[in-house]
Amino acid sequence: MPLEKENIYPALPATNRGQALVLGPDPKGKNFLYVVGNTVVIRDIENTASCDVYAQHSKDPSAAMYSPSGFYIASGDAAGKLRIWDTVNAEHILKYEYQPLSGKIKDICWSEDSKRIVVAGEGREKYANAFLWDSGSSTGEITGHSKSINSVDMRKSRPYRVITGSEDRTVGFYEGPPFKFKGTSKEHTNFVNAVRYAPDGSSYVSGGSDGKVIVYDGKTGDVIGELGSPKAHKGGIYAVCYSPDSKQVLTVSGDKTAKIFDVESRAEVTHFQIGNEVMDQQVGCLWSGDHILTVSLSGAINYLDPSNPSVPKKVLKGHNKSITSLAVSPDKKTVYTASFEGRICYWDSATGACDIVQGRGHTNQVQDMVVTEDTLISVGMDDTLRLTRCADHQFEGDGIGLDSQPSGCDAIGTLIVVACLEQLVIVRSGKIVHKLPLKYQASKVSIHPNQNEIAVGGAEDSLVHIYTLSDDTLTETENRLERLGGVTDVKYSPDGTYLAVADRKQRVALYTLPDYQEAGEWVKHTARITRIAWAPNSKYIVSGSLDTNLCVYNVDQKNKTILEKGAHPMNVINGLCWTDDNRLMSAGNDCCIRVWKVPSF
Repeated sequence: MPLEKENIYPALPATNRGQALVLGPDPKGKNFLYVVGNTVVIRDIENTASCDVYAQHSKDPSAAMYSPSGFYIASGDAAGKLRIWDTVNAEHILKYEYQPLSGKIKDICWSEDSKRIVVAGEGREKYANAFLWDSGSSTGEITGHSKSINSVDMRKSRPYRVITGSEDRTVGFYEGPPFKFKGTSKEHTNFVNAVRYAPDGSSYVSGGSDGKVIVYDGKTGDVIGELGSPKAHKGGIYAVCYSPDSKQVLTVSGDKTAKIFDVESRAEVTHFQIGNEVMDQQVGCLWSGDHILTVSLSGAINYLDPSNPSVPKKVLKGHNKSITSLAVSPDKKTVYTASFEGRICYWDSATGACDIVQGRGHTNQVQDMVVTEDTLISVGMDDTLRLTRCADHQFEGDGIGLDSQPSGCDAIGTLIVVACLEQLVIVRSGKIVHKLPLKYQASKVSIHPNQNEIAVGGAEDSLVHIYTLSDDTLTETENRLERLGGVTDVKYSPDGTYLAVADRKQRVALYTLPDYQEAGEWVKHTARITRIAWAPNSKYIVSGSLDTNLCVYNVDQKNKTILEKGAHPMNVINGLCWTDDNRLMSAGNDCCIRVWKVPSF
């Protein structure tokens, strides 16, 4: 009786300043591809809250591209390995695996018959490789460059041609198959970041860090002219893309703009000013059917409208760094996620619509979060506690400074308790009212629903410490619950009947209140448990682990559990929450949220 995966709320593309981002178009126009962390994301271009992911690379993937048939995807990684897998089966069965390069694969292209592949990137002996998809047999030599190749593309009709753009500032041109070097263009004065063929094969363009876009004849490789002469953009150009009818070209630049040019006249047609901040630099683009997409350095995906260029018609937001914490509002309608660079997002739990909390927030990894009726409380490695108004999702003030690094927090009403490495801190109505020095290193903390007791996990002493709370003062009791390993999480049940404890020895223990008698223990994981969470009915507990698995326990029938192996394939689970008694969400290093339906058992 497994968990049923309802949906995946996707991550954003991974971006790096000064580097081009490749978006892979679906020939059927339904999806588009990008990479983040160790996953390839297959995202629906219209129903943007829905996606699928592929996480089978041993190294972080760096580029992915559909075959023209739409039945296969080729994805390359940072170690130069290429995997070809199917798009038909949910398991994405691997068809072939090759090692075409010795370094990072930066771009991939297919021939229009889906039989030939060219990959380009970094290497020691060569920077590109051309071969047959089903045998790996060579279909020519891509030579002529002295530095890494940033971009590659192939003419979509015969006679085939291959073009390359390199860090040696040249554009390569190859005829075939078998592909042979015919010459280079030296029109650029800086790195060539992107080359793309027109869908009809009549021309191709190259974009470089010098801000220039050069147009070439698709058959001969002769230079035709330059878009927006003397320069298309004031900053470096990181991606280019033709319109479906081959008459226009979309370009994006580090100058925070996107532009559309007419190929025939080579004049600018539309100018999009995306923003004015550093994170608004544009590093990727895609023109698929009626959809025009660009990607900002922040990872945000912008849907542009040429009829209204002043404002994107839609902006997709989220995370492209590991999610470290997850919390849900009391009404279960809003889910909050935080990542290790300090970004906090809020999601509609029903639709997956996402936005980012605004204001002056955390400057480092968020360790833990909890939501009261109208406030999100978060603690981070910047040694601060921050309050966020749920009504308008704005950080309040400059935060509350803490004397040592916080590791966990909990809150009920106006009461907040923070577990730090060296002390417990009580905050009431936004002000610190009590500090209790500790002789042990605290991990997580939980407040009893009656607000009269506090449970604190010991990260190193393998104990759960129980405190009484009276007049905002903590007093440790003699109840010390011994575990076999360091305590990683503690949670009182919503009805106050139980305390659940997770430890480094892969165990989840259950204690009954008020006397804290052990009522059961489960050992279902194969690695350290990172998080636990109670269902609203206090009947189910879920745990997530370093082993990428989820496990759901029934406290009434302790021999009944549901183990979901590979819930986040090849990724640690860092956050858990329930949105009702039979629906839970998990988040982790893959930067996405997975939504699960839990059968009653």
